[in-house]
Amino acid sequence: MFRISSVIEGISGALLIAVCFLLAPLMLERYRRWGATDAETSTSLPGDEFISKAKGDFTQAITIRASAADVWPWIVQIGQGRGGFYTYEFLENLAGCKIHNADSIIPELQNLNIGDLIYMHPKATPLPVTVIEKDRALVIGYLLDQETGDLLDLDSNTPEKFVKQSWLWYLREENERTTRLITRLRVDHSPGLGNRLGFGPITGIISSVMSRKMLLGIKKRAEAATRES
Repeated sequence: MFRISSVIEGISGALLIAVCFLLAPLMLERYRRWGATDAETSTSLPGDEFISKAKGDFTQAITIRASAADVWPWIVQIGQGRGGFYTYEFLENLAGCKIHNADSIIPELQNLNIGDLIYMHPKATPLPVTVIEKDRALVIGYLLDQETGDLLDLDSNTPEKFVKQSWLWYLREENERTTRLITRLRVDHSPGLGNRLGFGPITGIISSVMSRKMLLGIKKRAEAATRES
């Protein structure tokens, strides 16, 4: 059953996506770097080494009034079938994602290791954990051989037909009470109409709007938990 608040948020998210479509490419560029400074968009971050030339990417950021150690538990439990993505739950579930966004830290989801799989959708290709540095960085990503369907490590030799994707959450603590959360998504793929459509501007708009909401969702939860403690 959908919560009323989730439905209202979902409708607002759908309207925002629609506005971005109508005003693209202006809105796409705005949301691709929402909240991020010029330095944050241009600096090299963990995960960049796997995709040197991205055909699609965004870098977004937000300031959270909490320590990195207090923000990290919300990040490490991210995923479908886990803590969710703290974004438009109603829209995600209309797409069959079966996601419930957690409003508390889940102790049994705090131990994440290299190679663990993070799902976006029950039927979608999962993204293995590639980099994990406690209280600092989480990178999930994959290299998909589109001819064989094999899921490869990001640093494997790139096959002829492929999709490669990395997604980063990065914490930069400014002081013990303030942290910058930066997220970066990078995608590369082989030529072809299917890949251009699947990872083109339409997907970019949806992803960047949903990611913005995710950052706001993490900020809201982390700051509330910090105030309570």
